[in-house]
Amino acid sequence: MIEISASATSAAVTIAGDLDLAERERFPEVTARVSGLRRQLLVLDLCRVTFMDSTGAAFLMALADASGKRGGATVLRGASERELFVLEVCGALDMFRIDDQHRCDDVEELSA
Repeated sequence: MIEISASATSAAVTIAGDLDLAERERFPEVTARVSGLRRQLLVLDLCRVTFMDSTGAAFLMALADASGKRGGATVLRGASERELFVLEVCGALDMFRIDDQHRCDDVEELSA
């Protein structure tokens, strides 16, 4: 599940479940919708992501790239060590600000 919300200054993309090849068909539509909001701050909430592969990482990178081209910033919130590792392997961690202060509500620690 991917949900998009917006305030006057920011957009948020909340992701639940797997962020992988099986979800790939939704990525272009979501990217277009988020880009169309034209907010300076994009928050990617990964608290409820259960699995992410390189396809999911490429999606997050596309969102961050689109935001950066508009002069905006992209924040990763609730990213687990696994998601951060995948982004690091892809050479993409520097595209994001990492919110390491956020604590996910009502989300059990998922371990692989």
